[in-house]
Amino acid sequence: MRSLLCVFFFMFLSPFLVKSLNPSLNDDVLGLIVFKADIQDPDGKLSSWNEEDDSPCNNWVGVKCNPRSNRVSDLVLDGFGLSGKLGRGLLQLQFLRKLSLAKNNLTGSISLSFSELSDLRVLDLSENGFSGSIPSDFFSQCGSLRSISLAKNRFSGPIPESLGSCSTLAALNLSGNQFSGSLPFQLWSLSGLRALDLSDNLLDGEIPKGIEALNNLRAISLRNNQLTGEVPEGIGNCLLLRSIDLSQNLLSGGLPSTMQKLSLCNDLVLGNNGFIGEVPQWIGDMRSLVTLDLSENNFTGQVPDSLGKLRSVKIFNVSKNALTGSLPEAMSNCVNLLAFDISHNSLTGNLPSWVFKLGLQQVLLSDNGLSGSIDDALASSKENSRTKLLILDISQNKLSGEIPSTVGDLGSLQLLNMSRNSFVGTIPARIGQLKSLSILDFSENQLNGSIPSEIGLLKSLNELSLEKNSLWGNIPTSIGNCAGLISLCLAHNEITGSIPASLAKLTYLTVVDFSFNRLTGAIPKQLANLASLQLFNISHNQLQGELPAGAFFNTIDPSSLFGNPSLCGAVVNRSCPTVLPKPIVLNPNSTDATPSTITQSLGRGKKILSISALIAIGAAAAIVIGVIAITVLNLRVRAATSRSAVALNFSGADDFSHSPSTDGDSGKLVMFSGDPDFSTATHALLNKDCELGRGGFGAVYRTILGDGRSVAIKKLTVSSLVKSQEDFEREVKKLGKVHHSNLVALHGYYWTPSLQLLIYEFVSGGNLYKHLHEGSAESYLSWNERFNIILGAAKGLAHLHQMNVIHYNLKSSNILIDSSGEPKVADYGLAKLLPMLDRYVLSSKIQSALGYMAPEFACKTVKITEKCDVYGFGILVLEVVTGKRPVEYMEDDVVVLSDMVRGAMEEGKVEDCVDARFLGKFPVDEAIPVIKLGLICTSQVPSNRPDMAEVVNILELIRSPSESQDELGEFS
Repeated sequence: MRSLLCVFFFMFLSPFLVKSLNPSLNDDVLGLIVFKADIQDPDGKLSSWNEEDDSPCNNWVGVKCNPRSNRVSDLVLDGFGLSGKLGRGLLQLQFLRKLSLAKNNLTGSISLSFSELSDLRVLDLSENGFSGSIPSDFFSQCGSLRSISLAKNRFSGPIPESLGSCSTLAALNLSGNQFSGSLPFQLWSLSGLRALDLSDNLLDGEIPKGIEALNNLRAISLRNNQLTGEVPEGIGNCLLLRSIDLSQNLLSGGLPSTMQKLSLCNDLVLGNNGFIGEVPQWIGDMRSLVTLDLSENNFTGQVPDSLGKLRSVKIFNVSKNALTGSLPEAMSNCVNLLAFDISHNSLTGNLPSWVFKLGLQQVLLSDNGLSGSIDDALASSKENSRTKLLILDISQNKLSGEIPSTVGDLGSLQLLNMSRNSFVGTIPARIGQLKSLSILDFSENQLNGSIPSEIGLLKSLNELSLEKNSLWGNIPTSIGNCAGLISLCLAHNEITGSIPASLAKLTYLTVVDFSFNRLTGAIPKQLANLASLQLFNISHNQLQGELPAGAFFNTIDPSSLFGNPSLCGAVVNRSCPTVLPKPIVLNPNSTDATPSTITQSLGRGKKILSISALIAIGAAAAIVIGVIAITVLNLRVRAATSRSAVALNFSGADDFSHSPSTDGDSGKLVMFSGDPDFSTATHALLNKDCELGRGGFGAVYRTILGDGRSVAIKKLTVSSLVKSQEDFEREVKKLGKVHHSNLVALHGYYWTPSLQLLIYEFVSGGNLYKHLHEGSAESYLSWNERFNIILGAAKGLAHLHQMNVIHYNLKSSNILIDSSGEPKVADYGLAKLLPMLDRYVLSSKIQSALGYMAPEFACKTVKITEKCDVYGFGILVLEVVTGKRPVEYMEDDVVVLSDMVRGAMEEGKVEDCVDARFLGKFPVDEAIPVIKLGLICTSQVPSNRPDMAEVVNILELIRSPSESQDELGEFS
């Protein structure tokens, strides 16, 4: 009870009242208990803190006391999993010298003043969730602080100028926050500062002059800010500097020559800035350098010979500059070099042999102009017994000759990239000796021959890229032994044979690309068990048979299958032939009592037709009979259609009016409103001149009612699939209640067992497909018109989903344009008229336009939802903006619109996708967001696609409601 009262007083009265309490109550106990009360301790790490104790100095975890005064001197609770906010309890620890609460989950702002903690030497609040700005006077009385770390929090605002009051400060770490503004000049007054780390913030402006005042500075890191200007000359007077990291800023100019005085400097990291000029010769005088990083700048000229004097250097990185010439032989003196990166320059000459004599671990020479053979260079690797080369990247050069078998001597290699060169010959079998290899890339060369079976010895291989060569032969079955394989790319070769079933053993396989080869045979069914598969491109081969069923193959992108005319299944819109049982082969020479004796008994000496021939004859006869039967049925259906059309008899009612005929030759008509005279409309059903078009469900005709109103009549040609009359009428009446200005209205229907008609409003402007792809150059749709069409279609589709109706067949030919240019979505909900949502029927009959179909249509186990319509709408958006069809068939390639636009987006060239007929006259701030929305809607994962209501909101946000048509007139 005593302790609870103490807590009460301390929490609700000022610290001055607490000081006036009975001095027998230990201030440290009170302070720590109140601190504990303000935070959460989910792991019970502070369970030893007992408020009944007279002192925390005995067994309180994380607490250390001065043995003379018996007062708390250190509070170290690093990594205790604590959360909550800092209270005022800590201010009671007036003899505290070290406060370390690093690596917890503490949050909130720092509002405490440490002026009362006059003995505090070390403050470490790093790796928490503190946020907000630090009060400008927070450090105003920090004369005794020697180390401050607030790293890896979410502090923002400027760095307080009061830091200049911390005259004894030796280490300051504010890295990994969101501090902004310029560097306070007061920092340079901290002459005792040894380590300064302000990296990974949002600081801007120039580095202040006067840095030479920090003559005790050992390490400075200003990495990853937005600092500008040149490096001040005074940095060369900080003679004790051992580590300089100014990388990832906007610094410019040349390097100050005073830096050559920094003879103790071990690490000079200046990468990713805008430094210019030649790499200074004087860097060779910084003999203590272990790390030299000048990457991603604008340095020009040659690599200076003087760098050969850096005998201590281990990491040398001058990548992504504009360096020219050849590598200096003097660098062979850098005997301690481990990582050598000169990639992405314009260096020329041969690959120097000394590179492989130094015992390097990483060699990155990619994207230069190096030429010649690599035989001699690789052979020299044997001369150094300590060679432990882990990474070798010589890609994108002009290297030639064969890949030498000596590559197999680099037994420690983990990455080998020799792509985009001019290597010829075969892949050496000794490649199988690289047992640690994780990435192997020989793509885009001129290699020939077969893939060696020794490739199966690479048990650690994750990525194998051999595309764009002239490889032939089979894919080795041994590749199934590469148990860690994730990516396998063999595209654009001349590989033959079948896909090995051993691939099914590669459980981590994610990407497979066998496109543009000569593969034959069926796809192994076992591949359906590859749970990690995300891409399986087998386009442009000679594969045949049905796709594996289940898992990834139910949602495979159809473009990954193009160019295999003998593949079948729902995804490729091609039904698979029925597999007939193998005929029994009769043996005429058998003397057993077997079927062959039956053959003999039919007549000795006479020529008996084989079973295969009999089957063929029977099949031909069946086909002939079938054709005759279908012809007769068609004639009867036409007659029935004619009779039904003539017998149309209508009567009106207020809501659903119908004629309840029971005569077998007359049908049942239901009109959802009005009592039109339909007698003049029947001729349209048999008149080709009145036909508007044909789709997956049937033909559409235009006719005029007795009241002069035009209507469109759809004559369904899927009668055999239509539900019973009761179910049919229930579904159609549901559609009849759907009303929206962007939906084609359904006026009524007509039913007989052999004929079903749907009566729609007539929309005069034609369909969107014709406007986009078949119109004249003078009548192309303006940006304004296209945006309105996209928005209107979205609103219509959103209303359908609100009414629990799925369209199933959204495409540009089902978007009609009325006389005022408004879009109307047609043919919605018709799939529900079928007895079941058979995926093959949906893909072949309904989704007749390849490219609009959502991936889940091919998966029998995935439920068809509104997100399928969202996918089709996304394709529609891309079609409207680009003016291109969802799938374009070229002479030797197939271009899938969504893939093309997504690729352009990744390359930053998405503006190039907008319809060229705009001639640049379109609002970029509308077109680009609309394209991005289309790509989001076409996500392969249904849950990643937005709802149509969200799509409408996004489109309305893209076009400001206050923006008038006149303001956009210039884009029309």
